[in-house]
Amino acid sequence: MKTPFYVTTPIYYVNDNPHIGHAYTTILADVLARYHRNEGDEVFFLTGLDEHGQKVQQAAQKRGVPEQQHCDELAPRFSDLWKKLEIQNDDFIRTTEPRHIKAVQAALQKVYDAGDVYTDEYEGWYSVAEERFITDTEKDSGHFRDVKKLKERNYFFKMSKYQQKLIDYINAHPEFIQPEHRKNEVLGFLRQPLGDLCISRPKSRMGWGIEIPFDKEYVTYVWFDALINYITASGYLVDEKEFKKWWPASVHLIGKDILTTHAVYWPTMLFSLGLPLPKTIFAHGWWLIGETKMSKSLGNVVDPLSLVDQYGVDPVRYYLMREMVLGQDANFTMESFIKRYNSDLANDFGNLLNRVSGLIGKYFDGCVPKEGQAWAPDKEIRKVADGLAKNIEELINGMRVHEALEQVLVLIRNTNVYMEHQAPWKEAKENLERAGTILYTATEALRVSAILLLPVMPAKANTVLEILGAVGTEPCWGQLKAGAKLQSHDALFPRLDAEGKVITKS
Repeated sequence: MKTPFYVTTPIYYVNDNPHIGHAYTTILADVLARYHRNEGDEVFFLTGLDEHGQKVQQAAQKRGVPEQQHCDELAPRFSDLWKKLEIQNDDFIRTTEPRHIKAVQAALQKVYDAGDVYTDEYEGWYSVAEERFITDTEKDSGHFRDVKKLKERNYFFKMSKYQQKLIDYINAHPEFIQPEHRKNEVLGFLRQPLGDLCISRPKSRMGWGIEIPFDKEYVTYVWFDALINYITASGYLVDEKEFKKWWPASVHLIGKDILTTHAVYWPTMLFSLGLPLPKTIFAHGWWLIGETKMSKSLGNVVDPLSLVDQYGVDPVRYYLMREMVLGQDANFTMESFIKRYNSDLANDFGNLLNRVSGLIGKYFDGCVPKEGQAWAPDKEIRKVADGLAKNIEELINGMRVHEALEQVLVLIRNTNVYMEHQAPWKEAKENLERAGTILYTATEALRVSAILLLPVMPAKANTVLEILGAVGTEPCWGQLKAGAKLQSHDALFPRLDAEGKVITKS
């Protein structure tokens, strides 16, 4: 019996303009979800928006509109982009939805009833940008803007109570925080005394949030609210059977900047609620622009919509998945995008389709030839293709998507080299049967490659399968039907010049 696969992205901040960092995490989740669906697993893929907090309230006030209207008007920027990026999420949660408000209030009440909440007066430095109290050391670092001194009574969650339990859990479950250096980072953080978490904000100062169920003068701190989304969407306290099916999540995908909230706040909250912890929290790196982190103030934020409009969705999805080694930072440049597009997609994948379809059209009336007696070079291609699906499974499960793509490209490149060496256009003049075997072998390798590329490039890979009459086939050798008529087609990926413009043949 297959294990259900539940993958989540962070819920994105509603005030943000979606950029390539948001697109990357969501495409990665989509690739994992598509891969598991193709494997026959039951899949639940969640993404959504974080819509509470002081910055949302201030932005709405600045625009002169109610907070809910502000959120309603901004939310489609994300949901529309996900459609454009071919994202097939199963749910899109917004923290202003009634189902989420109920779940947060129920969780708060449960934590309170467990004796894990107390009130205290706190005086300290408050960062409006971060929406949290910061230490003197953090203030002196100069990394925090818009800092002010605050003294107020609030509710606190006894996070420190679960410090040792969390340390023990991390040590006992090596797969829990990945990659390894992020796990070590969290354990390093936990070597210091863990403070308690302020989980409320007085309505007198900040009213845009979920009301605390045991004190109507307060709203919930935005992080306590936001993290609950992962159990809200999977049926917490609404559908016990559904919740048990999906929870704990298979993988929370996050950026490394929100590691502490997910790997410390969230597990301690779950301990208090008596719920199992997610199987894996995977923190990926940042997309840098010319070695610099993307930021609005620097004006170097890459808009994925403009890339998709210019080059199509599949090259953008492919580039993002191929270029970043999961867990490390990656550097986006148009030069590297054009180079990757031309080498992998135009010269290798697209060229293989052009070659086999052109030669089959010329020598076999556009119909897939029969596979005759296999020679050693044919068997070598088949051997690589036959073992590929298993290799890809191991790499995807190990969160090594870039390596999985490279493995598929190795088969495609090897097949192009095989075509050069076997020269079916020469064989066709003397031994048509041999030419047919070569072309069947190359076309079958192309079919297997296209199936394995479907999660990353759903549109273009499916186009290849349609051309070959092989939609719905499996990535194992021999499913290409001899005699099938190939469909005519345009160039799959027209080559680009150094400026990113399509090269047109004169």
